Amino acid sequence: MNINHMKAFLEVARNGSFQLAAENLYITQSTVSARIKVLEDQLNTILFNRKRDGSELTAAGRNFVRYATTVVRAWEQAKQEIALPEEMDAMVSLGVQLNLWQQITPAWIEQMQSNSPQIGTRVVMDYSDSLLSQLVDGELDLALTYVNRQQSELRTELLMEDVLVLVASEQRKVRSGWVKDYVFVDWGDEFREAHALAYPDSQAPRLSVGIGMVGLDYILNYGGAGYFPERMIDALVETGRLFYVEDAPKFKRPVFLSYPKDPVSPELVAMARGNLLHVV
Repeated sequence: MNINHMKAFLEVARNGSFQLAAENLYITQSTVSARIKVLEDQLNTILFNRKRDGSELTAAGRNFVRYATTVVRAWEQAKQEIALPEEMDAMVSLGVQLNLWQQITPAWIEQMQSNSPQIGTRVVMDYSDSLLSQLVDGELDLALTYVNRQQSELRTELLMEDVLVLVASEQRKVRSGWVKDYVFVDWGDEFREAHALAYPDSQAPRLSVGIGMVGLDYILNYGGAGYFPERMIDALVETGRLFYVEDAPKFKRPVFLSYPKDPVSPELVAMARGNLLHVV
């Protein structure tokens, strides 16, 4: 069976749409349909019930998801490991949500290289949904995200919980309404909802950013206020570069660790997970 055929199958299964699968794979819908047809002919069964509003897996298709996932994951692992130098035994791939890079990943890499120098590390930074798709496709071994995704092929656990606090470049109290130099950092859906409830009179900020470090660098260079994880700004508060805004509400931001329930190398995933828990 062709790996690309199984990737197309998994993408349709994930999205329930041949068109969305084609867009995500950057191929035509007719190519996706042809690849699924080849699989169905080889397996001598129908994998999808085609409907006007999408496609859903048949019973055979649901059973095939597990096998296709395992094969694709093994193929991606093999591509990485056959090119390893002689002094390395294996490679582990960690996906990291962009806003989680600075405080977690460097320490994890150092921990891995110190405890297991024979294991190579590969880090991919992206947004949560994209990382989880790569994890399902076997391109990653573990992923740190803001999404509590419960899927049959994945195991997801709470790794830590950030506390987002409001800080400013000068001492001030919390204000209602529009604040000229407020920088809105988008920490995800849950934060946006909680923020709207806490500040019902707020209007669109002059500056909005999707990456925490971008917002923090701006405030440090040009002044202003914004929400950031305590762990990110503690040292800056201690040195007087930033100040906690008095009486400002705090928000919790959970961070989740996801990895396959049936990984190609359980020992490798367990070791990488153990080092992450130690770092946290």
